[in-house]
Amino acid sequence: MFAENLYKPNPIDDIECVFAHRQHTVERRNANEIVVEVSGKWDTMLLFFVWEEQMNCLHISCLINLVPENINQSSIFELLALLNEDIWVGYFSFWEEMKMPVFKHSVFVDETEMNLIGKLTQVMDVALTECERAYPIFHAVLKQNIAPRKALLPMVMM
Repeated sequence: MFAENLYKPNPIDDIECVFAHRQHTVERRNANEIVVEVSGKWDTMLLFFVWEEQMNCLHISCLINLVPENINQSSIFELLALLNEDIWVGYFSFWEEMKMPVFKHSVFVDETEMNLIGKLTQVMDVALTECERAYPIFHAVLKQNIAPRKALLPMVMM
């Protein structure tokens, strides 16, 4: 019978160190959950990290601080579909409870990985980059009632 590995790394510890080093506001909610406040180009974003120990999976959510004036679900869902077509890692969703767009991604973590902090930093940076890129588009659709395809035009021209 094989001895079970008693120590399983918790990537939340690593994430806490990375963001503390970057001097961001970090709130450790419990052993498996952390929230980080990041000042972006457009607004403050909240990054949520949840470690699911049984699955060895880290879930990342980046909340975009934009509450729509009027919720037009068909425009929101159309925009989500259009944005998600061009994303290789993660996806955008709409957090119904908070009435805000959110970027989500999950990563399986193997305790034998040599460069775990590098991998986690890369995923965090992708989440922040995607949210910064999409913020003006979400703003146009959610706050100015611009049609999703029209809001995406400046992004296509980049």
